[in-house]
Amino acid sequence: MNEVWNVGDVRITRVVEMEVTGGSRFILPDATREACLAYPWMQPHFMDAKGNLVMSIHALVLDTGERRIVVDTCIGNDKERAIPTWSHLQTSFLADMEAAGYPRETVDTVLCTHLHVDHVGWNTMLVDGEWVPTFPNARYLIGEHEFRYWESEDDETRRDSIIADSVRPVLDAGLVDFVATDHVVAPGIQLVPTPGHTPGHVSVRISSAGEEALITGDCIHHPCQMTRTDWCSSADYDQSEARRTREGLLADLSDSETLVIGTHFATPTAGHVRPRPEGGDWFDVG
Repeated sequence: MNEVWNVGDVRITRVVEMEVTGGSRFILPDATREACLAYPWMQPHFMDAKGNLVMSIHALVLDTGERRIVVDTCIGNDKERAIPTWSHLQTSFLADMEAAGYPRETVDTVLCTHLHVDHVGWNTMLVDGEWVPTFPNARYLIGEHEFRYWESEDDETRRDSIIADSVRPVLDAGLVDFVATDHVVAPGIQLVPTPGHTPGHVSVRISSAGEEALITGDCIHHPCQMTRTDWCSSADYDQSEARRTREGLLADLSDSETLVIGTHFATPTAGHVRPRPEGGDWFDVG
């Protein structure tokens, strides 16, 4: 299920942890089967014949030739999580990364668009009962604003479980660099502030040899939100701000040649935002 795109001189590889159909109502409660069936453009890639949404959890490796940057690290193995299907996973994610040409020791940068559970899991791995950095030769880039929010999160159980097993070990190892929401990661690779899903949420813009791409993070969970920008995620920190961010981003992307790569978009994952005559946008993967 891995996919590869070339954006100028940057090679982008998707490494999939899981892709599922249905079960997305907990994250997009307005996206009922009946409501989704009104938008047949989502079939067959992003919705099945019954109106169930298809979503993916994957990492994206940006290879510039000089840098190997992993954007978001999925859920991870062995971790106890509140969502049963995400708890104590045993996947082949690291082997799949290696098969794609990226052994974990060769990664030099790990970038988290935000600190939700399905974006930081493979920051660490379980070795002899201890959580250790999965990518020992990488600098982990974490938004300073994002981290400070999580440090002050009122829900201590949720905060402590994620921070304790997926963030604190890389901090303790001295591998973390706190960055601003517009940080330049490498020449042609820059963070874009897209707040609302979390306070410090970022997307990632890639510009190379006259071509551009944007990795969404969770400011757009699913392509349906291009047509229905009012369908907000139940995990959004501020739904009004998340919608404003989404609409502003789509206004810039609509009818452009920027390749949009969705952090949770199912296969084929990448395409272009195109305006619909009846209003709103749709996701063209043709």
